[in-house]
Amino acid sequence: MNWYLAVLKNYAGFSGRARRKEYWMFALISFVVSLVLTIIGNLIGADFLSYIYAVAILVPSLAVAVRRLHDTGRSGWWLLIGIVPLVGFIILIVFLASEGKHEANQHGQNPKLAPAV
Repeated sequence: MNWYLAVLKNYAGFSGRARRKEYWMFALISFVVSLVLTIIGNLIGADFLSYIYAVAILVPSLAVAVRRLHDTGRSGWWLLIGIVPLVGFIILIVFLASEGKHEANQHGQNPKLAPAV
C-alpha cells in the first residue's frame, strides 16, 4: 500500500525515476480498486464510480509511467507508442517491465540505490 500512496503523494511529478516495483504495485492496486468499485457500482446501480476513480488517478498514472520510462533511459514521450493498436501496447509493456539502468542517467540517480524515505 505504501507504493500506491507514494505515487499519489508525487501526484504530478513527471521528473525523476520510478522503480519497477513502484509502477507495477501502483498498477495492481489501481486495478483492484477499480474492480471493487465496478462491482459495488453494479450492485447499487451507480456505474459511474469506477469512471470517477479512473479520472482521479489519470495524472498520477501518467506520471508514474513517465518516471518508469525514465528509469529505463527512455523519454516519457514513448508512452505515445501505446496509441498504435496491439504492437504499440506490447512494446510499451516490454519497456515498462524491463530492468532500469543501473547507472545514473539524465533523469537522476538509480532509485534502487537511493536511501529509503
